[in-house]
Amino acid sequence: YLKEHNARSVWHPMAHPADSQANPPTIVAGGEGVRITDIDGHQAIDAVGGLWNVNLGFSCQPVKDAIAAQLNELPYYSIFRGTSHPAAIQLAEELRDFFAPDGLTRAFFTSGGSDSVETALRLARQYHKVKGAPSRTKFLSLKKGYHGTHFGGASVNGNANFRTQYEPLMPGCHHIPAPYTYRNPFDETDPEKLAQKCLAALADEIAFQGAETIAAFIMEPVLGAGGVIVPHASFMPGVRALCDKHGILLIADEVITAFGRTGSWTGSRHWGVQPDMACTAKAITNGYFPFGAVMIAECVAEVFEQDKTGKAAIGHGYTYSGHPVGAAAALACLAETKRLNLPENAAARGAQMYQGLLALKDRFDVIGDVRGGQGLMSALELVSDRATKAPIDKSRIGAVQEATYRSGTMIRVSGPNIILSPPLIVTEDDVCRILSDLATGLAAA
Repeated sequence: YLKEHNARSVWHPMAHPADSQANPPTIVAGGEGVRITDIDGHQAIDAVGGLWNVNLGFSCQPVKDAIAAQLNELPYYSIFRGTSHPAAIQLAEELRDFFAPDGLTRAFFTSGGSDSVETALRLARQYHKVKGAPSRTKFLSLKKGYHGTHFGGASVNGNANFRTQYEPLMPGCHHIPAPYTYRNPFDETDPEKLAQKCLAALADEIAFQGAETIAAFIMEPVLGAGGVIVPHASFMPGVRALCDKHGILLIADEVITAFGRTGSWTGSRHWGVQPDMACTAKAITNGYFPFGAVMIAECVAEVFEQDKTGKAAIGHGYTYSGHPVGAAAALACLAETKRLNLPENAAARGAQMYQGLLALKDRFDVIGDVRGGQGLMSALELVSDRATKAPIDKSRIGAVQEATYRSGTMIRVSGPNIILSPPLIVTEDDVCRILSDLATGLAAA
């Protein structure tokens, strides 16, 4: 019944509507720890971590308890002008403490990652208008970057798959090359040299557009959906310096990287950078409730809060901004993340995963590139020919995914990439199993 009616009734995100008819999806019915179980009773380690978000696993009791308690106390109320509730206030204070090393002191609550990006873009434009620089409306971002699916996010996205069928998108969005050593227009394989060339491209684009027209630069500290592209340590600090030089806000898209995924508490902190805004979601509630927050730096907050003209009145928000159940879940997640010191395990298991993937590259010619090494974010880029870097055929990478799942591990395929982002509670044995199952899958190709 479920398999038949899925294709009949459901359109899936990021998929052709006919795909679920020709290729019925795996229907996940249960989850415990780092493992999921499908409706046929097959169990597998979820090396996708839900969708980068189930850092604490599928059965985190403190989060479930917090959700249940909040439902009994106050299942919903708005925080639009004139009203608030305890959970939103308590969470804002917790987030203020959590993000203090990043220089971020205010929270604007959203319903998820795409909402957080949209919010940051809008606040960036408003910031400059309040400051008396209304010509600063443009946005710069990275090719291969991913920033959600709203029109603003799609406009700053750097992947054609999320753009071409929805154009024309928002004007005034421009992209520079990503620090992607495996494929870049400079034919540069040295990470540090590539970072400098990308920074030079950014400086050139700022000069071409005119700094006085640019509102913000948005980037992921580590590019996630674009294929786990880890920049050189000099890149994000270099971006920060250029933004400071030209009065451009720096928005860190931390939807994936915040709360321990990179092996640091935040992705920006990993590179020693304080952004002007940070977009968060995903792991903030462990995926148990749709929720997000934009964290705002003190220097940006002051411009809004000291405004006497009325231009700083925020004409933006969501029905579910600061939802009390989501806020309660987030409070519990923050407490558990800190109690378990998840970044420490992410760093250790991420290093183990990366070394294991490098060993697989020695065994399988189908692996063109291995990326990761910064926490539990890893990717394999599969090719049909290492010399030419020609991408692997779609059916062959599908065979890898299917065989890996049958062996006992769920992986994610995105274009020619296999992306691994398991829960941050994985053990050494779990990682060994993921690598073993992936080897079985690669052999099938």
